[in-house]
Amino acid sequence: MNILAAVDLSPASEKVIEAARGVAELTGASIYVFHVVESDPDIVGDDADHELQRNRIAADFPREDQQLQALEEKLLDQGVDATRWLVRGPAIKTTLKESARLNAGLIVVGSHGHGAVWDVLIGSYSAAIIRKSGLPTLVVPILDT
Repeated sequence: MNILAAVDLSPASEKVIEAARGVAELTGASIYVFHVVESDPDIVGDDADHELQRNRIAADFPREDQQLQALEEKLLDQGVDATRWLVRGPAIKTTLKESARLNAGLIVVGSHGHGAVWDVLIGSYSAAIIRKSGLPTLVVPILDT
């Protein structure tokens, strides 16, 4: 099984990674440390080489790639198979597409718990993933302190 651990690269990402690590240690799963850089959908075509795309995105977004690499290395140091996965596109659509491509059996996301008004006005990434993915989704509560 593969786990897609979707992180926003905020300090809350550590909690998402820790939850994914716990499941991976129990199941022997591999973790994709996953982040989407929002962009216009026409920037990346579906028929392009995915490894080449990811290398270009890493070059275009070195700070994000370095943060993902740090999370990836932490998991590897703990004996968990992990791969960083930086992609570009609309967050929800891209997450769903990549979870299928990576044969994910579980998606792990964080929830900042802004409340119903925030979710209606701004939207909730975690809620959309739960509604649209069809995969088991572990939502890690993130308390803003």
